[in-house]
Amino acid sequence: MKKIRVVIERSKDFYGAYSENVNKINGGGETIEDVKKSVLECIEIIKSFDDRNIPAALKGEYEIIWKFDVGSFLKYYKGIFSQSGIARLTGINEKLLNHYASGLKKPRPAQAKKIEAALHQLGSELLALKL
Repeated sequence: MKKIRVVIERSKDFYGAYSENVNKINGGGETIEDVKKSVLECIEIIKSFDDRNIPAALKGEYEIIWKFDVGSFLKYYKGIFSQSGIARLTGINEKLLNHYASGLKKPRPAQAKKIEAALHQLGSELLALKL
């Protein structure tokens, strides 16, 4: 199955998205939900083009991989993950995480990978739980 990687980024008052690996796919909105809806609508519009103008990745089955920049992730999941909880998981200072969430600072790639790895570890632990 083909994977379409869509990056969601936040500006001061807007979210935008674009595909890293498929031309013509983009979207925008005031919320993450709006952006995802916009991207899906964009894909449907592209799929209505003449067959030779449809990117190969959109022909047949595909999976959309949503990628967030760190600030967008922290802001979007703020009601689920507290900064102190993410700080405990990652070992990254809570104040620094707040700077990432507010957009005052951007994490280095190594910091972003550290956050991602900690969240994936948490996800694996949660998937293994039985209640």
